[in-house]
Amino acid sequence: MAASGMVRVLVIDDEKRYRRLIAANFHMEGYKVIEASGVKEAMQLLGTFEPDVVVLDLRLPDGDGLVLCQQIRAVSDAPIIVLTAMDSEEYLIRAFQLGADDYMVKPFSPMELKVRVQALLRRSRAMGETAPEIRCGDLRLETDSRQLIIGERHVRLTPTEWRLMREFMTHCGQVLTHEYLLGHIWGFEHLEEHEYLRVYVRNLRRHIEPNPKSPIYLISFVGVGYALYSSPQGD
Repeated sequence: MAASGMVRVLVIDDEKRYRRLIAANFHMEGYKVIEASGVKEAMQLLGTFEPDVVVLDLRLPDGDGLVLCQQIRAVSDAPIIVLTAMDSEEYLIRAFQLGADDYMVKPFSPMELKVRVQALLRRSRAMGETAPEIRCGDLRLETDSRQLIIGERHVRLTPTEWRLMREFMTHCGQVLTHEYLLGHIWGFEHLEEHEYLRVYVRNLRRHIEPNPKSPIYLISFVGVGYALYSSPQGD
C-alpha cells in the first residue's frame, strides 16, 4: 500500500459510465482511483501508479483483457478482480489461471464490487502477517518474496496461489475441507464455488508434483477437501 496509507485502485474499462460509477464508490471510501480505458493506457499507468488493487474489464478495444491480466500479474502482486459480460466457465477458469483473484459479471452491483475489493485487500494485508517462512517437507514458503521454494527451484506465486499454499503448508498433513478453504481464501460468500478451488489446486500441482495428473503430495479427498503431505502418498 502507498506510504500515505491511502488505498490505490486502478480501474481498467473502456466504458466511461462504468469507470465513473466505480470511481465514485471508491472515492467515498477515501481511495485514490486512476482510470484507464484500454490496454496501452493501463500498461503505461502500471509503471507509475503501483496500485493496491486492480479492477479489470476483460473486453477492451485495443487488446485482449486476458493477456493484460497476465501482464499485470507478471509485474504486480496487487489483487485483480475481473469484470466480464461473458459468464462462461471456461473463460473464467482461464482468467484465474492467468492471475485473477475474483470476478463479477456485468451488470454488477457497485456496492458488491466495493465489498469484494475490501475483502481482497484484507486478505492481501494478511499475507504479510504470517511467519517469515513455512515448511512442509521439502517445500518452503517465503513470506517476504511470496515464493515457493522446491529444492533449488523458486516459483513466484500469485496472491491467491500464495494464500492457498499457505493454508496447505500451515496445516501440513491435515485434510482441509472445501468449505474451509473457500471461506478462508475467497470469503464465506463463495462456499459453493468449488471450481475456484479446482483451478487453483491444478495450478499448485503444476508447481509441486512430478506428474500433476497423478498427484502424490497434494491429495484430493472426494466430496471432502484436500491435504498437502510432506512425503509421497500411495505407490
